[in-house]
Amino acid sequence: MAQEILKVVDIKKYFPIRSGIFRKEIGNVKAVDGVSFHLDQGEVLGVVGESGCGKSTTARTVIRLIEPTSGEIYWDGEDLLQYDSSQMNLFRQEVQMIFQDPYASLNPRKSVGESIGEGLLYHGLVENQEEMWDRVTEIMQQIGLSPDGAKRYPHQFSGGQQQRICIGRAIAMKPQLIVCDEAVSALDVSVQAQILNLLSDLKELLGLSYLFISHDLSVVNHISDRVLVMNDGKVVEEGTVDEVFESPQESYTQKLLAAIPRSHPRKVLK
Repeated sequence: MAQEILKVVDIKKYFPIRSGIFRKEIGNVKAVDGVSFHLDQGEVLGVVGESGCGKSTTARTVIRLIEPTSGEIYWDGEDLLQYDSSQMNLFRQEVQMIFQDPYASLNPRKSVGESIGEGLLYHGLVENQEEMWDRVTEIMQQIGLSPDGAKRYPHQFSGGQQQRICIGRAIAMKPQLIVCDEAVSALDVSVQAQILNLLSDLKELLGLSYLFISHDLSVVNHISDRVLVMNDGKVVEEGTVDEVFESPQESYTQKLLAAIPRSHPRKVLK
């Protein structure tokens, strides 16, 4: 049985609505409203739903990029919300995030090698610059880019190559979990397939787990083991890929599946 690495219990994130000259709080936006799930080692958990349903806020909340309003989060069996600064520093190595816009995620003033390697130096995973560049060369090969490109800058790469660089920066920390927040939605369909194949290969090679956020059900179907369907800040359906895609129980899930473009006009979706 696979080891459970992340457990989320009834997590909520409310943003205050303020009005008037004194900015009095008059209500809340319930971005995440009682979400619970677990993630096992080596598993890919897809989180799907329409834009604004709370899936990205959920991802950011469970790894404490933003603090939850209430709820419980357990990392390797420990209460993540009780971590002090030194424990959080170690946690930041074990959990990495890949964002939707690769170019906005990279510092245009730093070379690709510096972007990948700066975390290694900061966290003390390498002892010096020479060791950092050796590690960067290895990572560039793992993500399918020439090591010679490490001296170049982000604007000199295509969107798909930039996303490979962001993936390389994430795996440099040797994490257990990578959160992919719409990691392929900004890319062309053919490039999406290449990035998804890279993520799958790295998962097997490095023993990674993914929390995969997407509004594209076809992508989630391709890469995920289990799926959470979210609507209005809540989980409305959960199950394996086969359960959710072949026999959805909730009407909302059925509507999402019905909206997937057909590969051929005469093809009838189940």
